Amino acid sequence: MGQSALRGRKVVVVGGSRGVGREIVRRVAEEGAAEVLAVARGREALAQLTRELPDVRTLALDATTEGAPQLVLEALRPDVLVICGGAMPATAPLQDLSWEEFAANWDTDVRMSFLFCRAALRTPLASGSCVILISSGAGLAGSPISGGYAGSKRMQMFMAAYCRKESTRLKLGIRFTALVPMRIMPETDLGQAAVQGYARYLGIRPVDFIDGMKERQSPRDVAGAVVQIATDRGETENAVMAVSAAGLARVA
Repeated sequence: MGQSALRGRKVVVVGGSRGVGREIVRRVAEEGAAEVLAVARGREALAQLTRELPDVRTLALDATTEGAPQLVLEALRPDVLVICGGAMPATAPLQDLSWEEFAANWDTDVRMSFLFCRAALRTPLASGSCVILISSGAGLAGSPISGGYAGSKRMQMFMAAYCRKESTRLKLGIRFTALVPMRIMPETDLGQAAVQGYARYLGIRPVDFIDGMKERQSPRDVAGAVVQIATDRGETENAVMAVSAAGLARVA
């Protein structure tokens, strides 16, 4: 992929102010996207992003609200819609959580994905557009001290498959893909919280927990996978794709 992989294409990244979402914004801008819109709740983080990437547009809103997709699509109708970010899961065993803590990622990650996927189908986005949901390997392997996080990430995979079938049935030509980073990424706030939580739970040092992770992808790897999915229909024509340090792979 070169500096023009996304030339002429418009990209919206929901959850684009921090962590993996921020890296996706940076990468798609590097790849020549015609317009990039980063959407997030945090005005301060968005302002910092604007200082670093002045050509990137920003929109501050809560993506879990019913009217959020309409506001975003009015600001920019994307060729590539990336749904990233979400709630910070609690890091404690199930018996130590309240229902609100357990369900946080369903109320945020799943709700946001539902609202924007529904809008993509109802609006609809133009034929040839793609919607990429950033999921997690926890949705495949589980995450015993993260409440409902793993289940919410699995639901995003189901949602991508459901929406892909609806796009085919309705002849919309929109691709939906769940992208699954397979390992924790300590470079992000979410990853650092997971590292600290699991290290505490296992009674080991955080550095030893990190050292035990194999084929750990970086946020940069995830961003590269987003560009590949958006531009390469042949190798990535699947509802669920995994990304590790080894690159992209289909999830059966």
